[in-house]
Formats: sequence, structure tokens, C-alpha cells
Amino acid sequence: MQIKTDNEQITCTEADIYNSILNLDNSHILDLGCGAGHYTYDIALGGENRVVLGLEVDEIQHQKNIENELPDNLTFGVGGAQNIPADDNSFDVVMMFKSLHHVPLGLMGVAMGEVHRVLKPGGFAYISEPVFDGNFNEVLKIFHNEERVRAAAFEAVKSSVEVNDFTSLNQVFFNTYGHYINFDEFQKYVVEKTYLDNPLSGDLIEKTRAKFEEYMEDDGAHFLSPNRVDVLQKNQT
Repeated sequence: MQIKTDNEQITCTEADIYNSILNLDNSHILDLGCGAGHYTYDIALGGENRVVLGLEVDEIQHQKNIENELPDNLTFGVGGAQNIPADDNSFDVVMMFKSLHHVPLGLMGVAMGEVHRVLKPGGFAYISEPVFDGNFNEVLKIFHNEERVRAAAFEAVKSSVEVNDFTSLNQVFFNTYGHYINFDEFQKYVVEKTYLDNPLSGDLIEKTRAKFEEYMEDDGAHFLSPNRVDVLQKNQT
């Protein structure tokens, strides 16, 4: 297992990845740390005989999630990865989309233990995490440096394999594409996300703006963000 790769990577959506490497049909699926549920809906509506639970620790976001009319096979709930409100051996697949590194630093290993607990024997964990690299990260790290927590998330995944909770089946590296028409749009959709809780001001905002402007073209700023997916299988014993 490796935290990053120097090999050339494809650029695609996250859905392209999980749809190509997992068969989610006929499965009970947990989207852990689901945020606004973009992937949760896609998974629930994207195949046959899927029962999907999206769990989000942010109760404000959860309230927004349940305000919408939901398909019959989709439920949203409140819960964190370090204490999943579900029975042992209850899911065929647990999916985490860029959420493991948001678990408190000392609890990421606990979270992986919880993923192991709620998975059925032979079940699959799909752990997608951002790699600390790429031009988007060059801007982000000025005011929100995630190097330490992203490394800790990888170590938690790796350790869960080393202690024989899981077998590592696959690692996939890919880029996602981002585009912002100007710095104001970047502020709205990146800086003002509630989990950052870090408004820019003074010298910091000017440093961030200057780095952002390095990537501006006639139609806005274009970014590639590298990602890593670890596909694990819960060991039978």
C-alpha cells in the first residue's frame, strides 16, 4: 500500500471509480460521513436492489438531508465514524468519500475498527481520500493544511490491514477536475464550507488570492486534485 503515486493518473469522477471496481447491486450499503448526500443518492438510484444509509455527524447538514423527499431505499441518520449507530455485521459495503481524515486525529483507528465491526464477514470497505499533492492543494494548504490528517488517515487504513482486520484488494489513484470562474467563487464553495471554520482575512487572504491567480486563465482557474481509493475486504475471522 502506498500513500501516493508518481505514475500518470486518469482524470474522472469519483462515481466512475466506484462503479468500475465495485458491484453495489443487491447490497446493504453505508455511506459514512455522507455530507450533503451527493454520492448517497447516486448509489441508491444507480442500480438494483440497493438499501442505502447515509450517516453524517453534522446535525445541521443532517436536517437539510431529511428535508428532501427520499427514495424508498435511502435513509439518512446522524452518527460519526468513531461510533457508528448500527449493529455488528449489518452492511455489505461501507463507503467513505473524503471523510476519514475529518475524524478526530486520535480516533481514526477507532473509526476503522467501527467499519470492521459493522461490515458483514467478507464485506467491502471503499475508502476514498485526497492525496496531499496537486495544484488545488497548493492553494488550499495556505489556509487549511491537511498534510498531517491525510497522512494519519492513510496510516489508519494501512494499520487495519496490518492487524489482519482487512485484506487490501485494490488501490486506485485518479484525479478529479475543478474549475472556478474567479476567486470569489473559490471563497464561496471552498473557504466558506462549515468544516473549515477558518475565514480568510488580512495577509492570509492575499497570499491565497495570489496563489489562486497563478492558475487563472481566460475562463477561470482550472485544478486537478489527486485521490487515492483503498478497497478492503473484511477478513472472515
